[in-house]
Amino acid sequence: MESRTAPRVALPARTAHRRIDVDGVEVFYRESLPERADAPVLLLLHGFPSASHQFRRLFDALGAHYRLIAPDYPGFGHTSAPDGFEYSFDRLAAVTEGFVERLGLTRFTLYLFDFGAPVGFRLALRHPERITGLIVQNGNAYAEGLSDAARDFTALTPDTPGAEQSVMGLFTEEATRSQYEGGTSDPALVAPEGWLLDQHFLDLPGRKQAQLALAYDYKSNVAAYPAWQEWLREHRPPTLITWGVNDPFFPEPGARAYLRDVPDAELHLFETGHFALEDHLPQIAPLIADFLDRA
Repeated sequence: MESRTAPRVALPARTAHRRIDVDGVEVFYRESLPERADAPVLLLLHGFPSASHQFRRLFDALGAHYRLIAPDYPGFGHTSAPDGFEYSFDRLAAVTEGFVERLGLTRFTLYLFDFGAPVGFRLALRHPERITGLIVQNGNAYAEGLSDAARDFTALTPDTPGAEQSVMGLFTEEATRSQYEGGTSDPALVAPEGWLLDQHFLDLPGRKQAQLALAYDYKSNVAAYPAWQEWLREHRPPTLITWGVNDPFFPEPGARAYLRDVPDAELHLFETGHFALEDHLPQIAPLIADFLDRA
């Protein structure tokens, strides 16, 4: 039988799935195991209503060459929080800060997506010396980056008539699916596993109440926008912006607004929605790799 040389195949990186206790919170996280021990570190901060699994394909694409670390926040994914945990963005950031310290991370690039922006900017304000750069993907920090629907949503309080019903409407399977497929030119490019897994976690006991508390607390992020912008102006971190321009929550002006405070930021806009990695990974992953090599 004739012997043939097997074609060369770029194999995905090895990924470890671990848990670590941070002040009573059992944080689940994914970590790539790159070939180099000194590989650049990228801390991937996920959004609503997702978890670290939203970066699964990015791990496959880049994990062999970079150390990717993606935790699940309390109230999300596989992370377990104790009874009585206070769900606020300050608490999510505090747990993430403790997570970073438990892993001994001293220098890393932040990937800010959706909820990852308020978590990540809180980390950056507390420890600017740790941040080697920012990758911003539909992670808002500007008033003009809020759509009308987002402005109405962030104005809700527990005393607003019908507020709880409005917020709870975001936790349905239909709404979760629309966050993934909305704004995409071809929904067939969005694998259903992502939104189905998100919905599974949303339907776990206590999760909707946790998300309700975070929804009411989102206005704390809007109030913090000026402090985040001041941090950007002061530190001018190397910044890569990749943005889905059809995002119904965070429209394109939010991406361009970063250029006021970080004029040298690299901006790339894509004809897609909120979860840009789902259908534009082949375009975005090389940009991230090039940025990490430089940053």
